[in-house]
Amino acid sequence: MKSIKILAVAALCTLAFSCNKKEETSSVKTPDSAQASTVVDALSQESANPDDAALVKEAQSKPLTTIAFSETDHNFGDIKKGEKVEHIYEVTNTGTNPLIISNVKPGCGCTVPDFTKEPILPGKKGKITLHFDSTNFDGAVNKVADVFVNVEKAPVRLTFSANILP
Repeated sequence: MKSIKILAVAALCTLAFSCNKKEETSSVKTPDSAQASTVVDALSQESANPDDAALVKEAQSKPLTTIAFSETDHNFGDIKKGEKVEHIYEVTNTGTNPLIISNVKPGCGCTVPDFTKEPILPGKKGKITLHFDSTNFDGAVNKVADVFVNVEKAPVRLTFSANILP
């Protein structure tokens, strides 16, 4: 039964990340890795969800800037079922205009975001914290959160993974 769940999760991840539509690379730089750019789901701007389109429009209505993350993907490793964990993603405004995080929208209710609400001045840092509750999960999980900011290719996607042990 556990193998079936793992295969189902793997199949869903493969489908989610192997879409035939074009993915674009954003100007988001991750200074701590050799992978200097982050793949952004460019199609989310054309999302069928009107709320997402409104969030993108709101974020891009501000003067645009550029952004860098310490990382855009985190692996919690093995955690016990029911454990609540969190990870802080550090964000730096690398542009010339204030960086405004309009919203952080997680992929599901198991993830709760917290983020810097005030504008982040050029050269300064802010943070985005994702809190994850593993109560309803078993095995490998991969979660996402879309960050709506005033950059050219918004939203920027943050991801994390974990292996939930019984």
